[in-house]
Amino acid sequence: MRRTAVRRPAVRGTVAAVGCAAVLLATAAACGTVENLSAGQKVDRAVEGLGEKKSLAFELGLDAEPSALVKLAGEAGADEELPPEFVKFLTGVRVKVSVESRKPLADSGEKDLVGTGVEFTGADGVLVEYRIVGDHTYYRADMKAVGKAMGFPLPTADDLPESEKALAPVLEGKWVKVDNRALERAAKEAGAADEGGGTGGADEIDRRTQQKILKAVRSVVAREVTFRDEGGSDGVERIVAEASLRDLLTGVFDKVRPLSDELPAGFELPTDKVLKEAPDTKVAVDFSLKNGDLTRVSVDLAALAKSAKGTKGAKDAKGVELPLVVTFGEADDVSAPSGATKMPAGRFGGPLNGMMPGGF
Repeated sequence: MRRTAVRRPAVRGTVAAVGCAAVLLATAAACGTVENLSAGQKVDRAVEGLGEKKSLAFELGLDAEPSALVKLAGEAGADEELPPEFVKFLTGVRVKVSVESRKPLADSGEKDLVGTGVEFTGADGVLVEYRIVGDHTYYRADMKAVGKAMGFPLPTADDLPESEKALAPVLEGKWVKVDNRALERAAKEAGAADEGGGTGGADEIDRRTQQKILKAVRSVVAREVTFRDEGGSDGVERIVAEASLRDLLTGVFDKVRPLSDELPAGFELPTDKVLKEAPDTKVAVDFSLKNGDLTRVSVDLAALAKSAKGTKGAKDAKGVELPLVVTFGEADDVSAPSGATKMPAGRFGGPLNGMMPGGF
């Protein structure tokens, strides 16, 4: 899959995440052992098919009851019980990313993208949404719903001082827009300030280094990952990829470590001590395919919690599941919303810093 050349902060992070996930899944499939090659090839073709689409959405969320998360957290040795509001928020929140392009996504550059959208939804609907269309980023948030989901109230427009009244539309849940070039300038200025006025290092991995990392990952995946076809029903086929998490992570980072000088400034690889503490358990990733298309990917996070170092009461956790699920489909509306209020980039990030997707 060819690298998508996108410079905008939010799009860059979104496309990078999609690209990395697709490359790793496709690599794992293509490098399966001989006896598992047929199942691996099916996943490989399905992942490649994502790049051939011009419209794509994927949604990420936990498919579990709040009680499962509470139980696993307790058995993993958590010092304090998780607040009920927070647990309900984690198990109910969904993140959906939509991308639409004039060309197949694998071949798309910045000028080819019609729009990109991200939605954070909860039990009561959309909490936060932003879209990147043309030269602007559009943003809105239901602050009352966000506060309810997080378990504490957030500021309202009436709470703003006179000097910040321009931010009222944001707190009222209305669409606002910011010029992307202004956002980039603000991000660079903020980065320079954080570095004491320095320029800092590159924040992207160049193509040559990407190829080296991909080659390293391929060699480890070929050795550690196995695939099996579990059949299916109603036109949906299920394929499972399995590997030891500790062996897989250790192998990958052992191969990548010699390339540390070529990675972006500030990028730190996990130490051997950290890797040794990773769960020494088989982790299975479940792929669902319909008519050859990838429709769903899931992994049970409970398997990691039950085998983590220091876990107590693992036997009591038997039968508890915490599936992390990604589903794929057509993109939602990514057009520019009408009536958006123009917002200065510098003032936009102030009171809401840390809440904005993409780090605005």
